[in-house]
Amino acid sequence: MRKSGWAAAAVFGSLALLVTACGGSSSSSSSAAGNPGSTATPGAQPSSGQGMLTPGTTVLIVEHSQLGWVLAEANGKVVYTYTDDTKGGTPTCTGACASLWPAVTGVPMVSSADTLPGTLGTVTTASGAKQITYNGYPLYTLKGAGALSVKGQGIEGKWHVIKLSASDVTFSG
Repeated sequence: MRKSGWAAAAVFGSLALLVTACGGSSSSSSSAAGNPGSTATPGAQPSSGQGMLTPGTTVLIVEHSQLGWVLAEANGKVVYTYTDDTKGGTPTCTGACASLWPAVTGVPMVSSADTLPGTLGTVTTASGAKQITYNGYPLYTLKGAGALSVKGQGIEGKWHVIKLSASDVTFSG
C-alpha cells in the first residue's frame, strides 16, 4: 500500500493549520509555451517559499489503486483526463458532461511527500475558472466515486486515469 495514510493526513492537516494561522503566500507560475491561457508550475513541486497553502489550493497526491499508482486529489478522489480535450486547450467537458465529470479547479500543488514526472498547471475554462492540468491536459473527477475508485477508467473509451510508477512516490521516513 501507499505510505501511511496517517502520515498523509497529518501532513495535510498541518498544512491546513498553517494556512489558518499564518495566512497564505503568493505563488508564481509561468505561461506555457504557445498557450497564453495556460499556466504551468515548473517541476510540479512548489518552489522554495511556497510551502504554505493559499485559499483555493488543490493538493494532488500519488495513491495506489486497483490499477496501480495514480494521480488523485488529497481526499483520495482519482483524477482523469478526457480524450476530447487538447493539450493546453479549453476544456471540452461542459454542460451535462461536467455534471458527471466535475473539473478539478484551483491552484495546483503536489504533496511534499510525492514527486511527479510531469507538470501541473491551469487552463481557463469558458466560465473563467482555473481548471488544473497535468502536462497541459485538463483534469476531472468522477461524480460520486469514492476515494481510490478507478471505476471511471475507460468509460466510453475517453476517460483515463493518470498512471504513474512506484518511482514517482517518495516515501517519507
